[in-house]
Amino acid sequence: MIDIHCHLLPSIDDGAKDMAESLALIRLAVDEGISRIVLTPHLHFGRFNNTLPIIKSAFEVLIAEVKSANINVELAYAAEVRLDSEILTLLANKNLPLYGRYDGQHFMLLEFPHSHIPTGSEALVKYLKKQNITPVIAHPERNRDLLSKPHKIKEFVNLGCWFQVTAGSITGNFGDECQTLALQYIEQGLIQVVASDAHNLKRRPPLLNDARNKVVTLFGEDKAQALFHDNPYNITASLFKS
Repeated sequence: MIDIHCHLLPSIDDGAKDMAESLALIRLAVDEGISRIVLTPHLHFGRFNNTLPIIKSAFEVLIAEVKSANINVELAYAAEVRLDSEILTLLANKNLPLYGRYDGQHFMLLEFPHSHIPTGSEALVKYLKKQNITPVIAHPERNRDLLSKPHKIKEFVNLGCWFQVTAGSITGNFGDECQTLALQYIEQGLIQVVASDAHNLKRRPPLLNDARNKVVTLFGEDKAQALFHDNPYNITASLFKS
């Protein structure tokens, strides 16, 4: 399996608090059967100002520690970018942390506020698409606007967005409503990626197996293969090329 949304870089956002926790989280992910991890710290202006150089520097320190600890895993980095007009400045300056390039498009992990879908979101998505960037919208099943009006996701489907559901939503860790919406969206063929969105060892660990097993039971092995491996692999493969 491949996890392309998690907060395992130490001391950079609300994820791993230090290097010890970061290494423990990565070991747990490997034990879970995760072979590749794309680390995606929050880039949230005014809260987590994680510019591309800051993320790269933290990643290089972590890589050295992972190698020293002989942990057998492939690591790369991008960011979970909170929707904001400042994205345009980062893009213009080539400082926007992206996934990789696939099928003629770059991909990026885009986060809406949990409370709502802001006015102007569609315009920003349209601009990104014109720049050959496909937003992968993080955890739509946990957004309150979509929980109350699930059909609103179609506005972004029609713009060509991809969508990433949190594994814990599938297994019910975020409550019945989020679980129901996650499974509904998967059944409708709207979701391309499942990821852990891991933050810590106790409440938000990097676990995917239980969610994958549930997807296999409900929707079949082919769907699970696409969500947990093939699609995540395709849009991040270029990050792992030496």
